[in-house]
Amino acid sequence: MDKKLPVMSPGGTPVVSAPGIDPDDLGMTDAELEDEIRRLKRERNAVILAHYYQESEIQDLADFVGDSLQLSQAAAKTEADVICFCGVHFMAETAKILNPDKLVVVPDLAAGCSLADGCPAPAFERWLQQYPGHTVVSYINCSAEVKALSDIICTSSNAVKIVKALGDQKVVFAPDKHLGAFVAKQTGRDDLVLWQGTCIVHETFSERRLLELMAKHPDALVIAHPECHAGILRHAHHVASTSGLIAYAKASPAKRFIVATEAGILHKMQLEAPDKELLAAPPEDESCSCNVCPHMRRNTLAKLYLCLRDLQPQVDVPEAVRVRALQPIQRMLEMSV
Repeated sequence: MDKKLPVMSPGGTPVVSAPGIDPDDLGMTDAELEDEIRRLKRERNAVILAHYYQESEIQDLADFVGDSLQLSQAAAKTEADVICFCGVHFMAETAKILNPDKLVVVPDLAAGCSLADGCPAPAFERWLQQYPGHTVVSYINCSAEVKALSDIICTSSNAVKIVKALGDQKVVFAPDKHLGAFVAKQTGRDDLVLWQGTCIVHETFSERRLLELMAKHPDALVIAHPECHAGILRHAHHVASTSGLIAYAKASPAKRFIVATEAGILHKMQLEAPDKELLAAPPEDESCSCNVCPHMRRNTLAKLYLCLRDLQPQVDVPEAVRVRALQPIQRMLEMSV
């Protein structure tokens, strides 16, 4: 299929931008959009991959819903011609790194990530010069250029396992300092060098308000994502990736859970554990929906429809960067079997 010449995104990645169509002007109902998305998916031989933090309507349309590790594995295995990635930009980049000959499109090119944005490759490369001889372990929530500077990629599902497997090697861990601190604690490594990045959603959870909610529901178990800060994790009965949290809620005999991660997970968690009561952990600011990722929610049904209709915006990765970034991703996948 024909591809337009790429322009440059704000992050420096070549892309093809979507035309100036306002999704609100489509004049289609949600049901009509869903029917058209299914039709276009068949016609394009496309696969829709969606993260747990997407809107429930998008999750229900997706061929596969998962966490970052599961989505990477799904992207590596797909035989579709088109990968439509409903998540954030670094996830689509990862899919393109693994599938250079496939078309990778996203509903909204501006769906970024505070962790990736907070670790620009030039600054990261300069910072790494202070730590010669260190193995660079980068959380998958980073740009393709940062992946290309890394020795191995990890996700919240496998970060502890990967650092343990490195034995006594000196390790730089980036970009999430809270996940890094959790990994250090779980592995007994007090010498991990941490880039000081955070997730804007997990950073906002309030320990004070969590304690109030726990007092109100003393039978509830607190389950949390390791991107949360220590003030939240110290009260958690279980800490895990998004897929791990869903599995725990499903298997546990407990009937009520306080869930400290992005609120989009509650949709899949409720489907998997319909008999459980799920309470979203509260942010400090009671007036905002700060436990919802604004980047993830840029993707909508209308944008997904336009994305499949026009096969835009496209995500691409420069070949030199792609080849360098592929090695640490493949190393992660091999260690995650």
